[in-house]
Amino acid sequence: MKALAGLLRKEAYHILRDRRTLAVILLLPVIQVVLFGYAVRTDVQDVRIAIVDSRPDAVTTMLRSRLAGGGVFKVVATLPNTEPLEGLFRSGEAQAAVVLEPGFAQALGRGERAQVLLISDATEPNTGATIQGYLVSAMQTLLPPEQQRGVVIVPRPRLRFNPTAESKNLFVPGLMAFVLTIISSLMTAITLTREKETGTMEALLVSPLRPWQIIVGKVTPYLAIGFISVVGVVLEARIVFRVPFRGSGPLLMAESMLFILVSLALGVLISARSANQRVAMTMALLGTMLPTLILSGFLFPLESMPTPLQWLGNIVPAKWFVVIVRGIMLKGIGIEHLWRETLVLAGMAAVLLTLSVRSFHARLE
Repeated sequence: MKALAGLLRKEAYHILRDRRTLAVILLLPVIQVVLFGYAVRTDVQDVRIAIVDSRPDAVTTMLRSRLAGGGVFKVVATLPNTEPLEGLFRSGEAQAAVVLEPGFAQALGRGERAQVLLISDATEPNTGATIQGYLVSAMQTLLPPEQQRGVVIVPRPRLRFNPTAESKNLFVPGLMAFVLTIISSLMTAITLTREKETGTMEALLVSPLRPWQIIVGKVTPYLAIGFISVVGVVLEARIVFRVPFRGSGPLLMAESMLFILVSLALGVLISARSANQRVAMTMALLGTMLPTLILSGFLFPLESMPTPLQWLGNIVPAKWFVVIVRGIMLKGIGIEHLWRETLVLAGMAAVLLTLSVRSFHARLE
């Protein structure tokens, strides 16, 4: 018992002496509760919709105004035909579309059944189904009460890119970002920190090798492991879960390698700033895995989160990679629609690699 009490006092002393570890341990539960409390929501706000009105008149103009003024929908385009819809859906500019068919106003005037086509992006099945529900409800309350008697608006829902609304088509591509984050950021941070504790890293820092050469030598094996993991996840998604793959395989591999590079640079930076493995693991969990789960759009739609969390999500590399993976696999889009996300990841890689090299320079000095 005395030995156990002595061990407990020793561990408590080490934790209390390391202020950085203590601060992270105390802040982590608070941050988790705040993030989950604001992020775990099923409602969707500011739904981006396009309205197709081939024959505008007073009735269709009034319907469009009521849709835009309802507070749920944000009209991003009003189109004369359905041809531009494909580009809007593939680029993500529109999440849904309302197609008012020719003769819509005349059918309402005659008291006949007026049909309207409701299209929503089901890349995220839960969000797509929620948007469809919003649109159907909106169609039933578009007209003022005095004009609803004898008038029937018949919505015809249609889901794009994931017509069966299967959740595996949402989660399996997003899991790629989560798996690569564990392999690249978490494992790199813990491994490099362990080498600092054992003295191996210090021996390398006083060797003729430059800091960037040390970083390249340390992260190259994880780059290869990440590449093999991407191939394994894609094959498993196609063979086991039957997730569609409509885009370019080489483009997906190139984008995956870019994301792995970003994650590796983040892991190296965390290891350079950590005193021991406990701090490195906690910082990696707080700085990589938790944001990947909550703020990347992997589990919860970013559109339903408060604006500050949406802004915070922009600095999470996994957010941009999830958009890329789903776009390539489910939508079949190419670099012409993904150039912005690619540039963001490339910029993050450049910044994180620069900070990592400078951190090693500081340790060397």
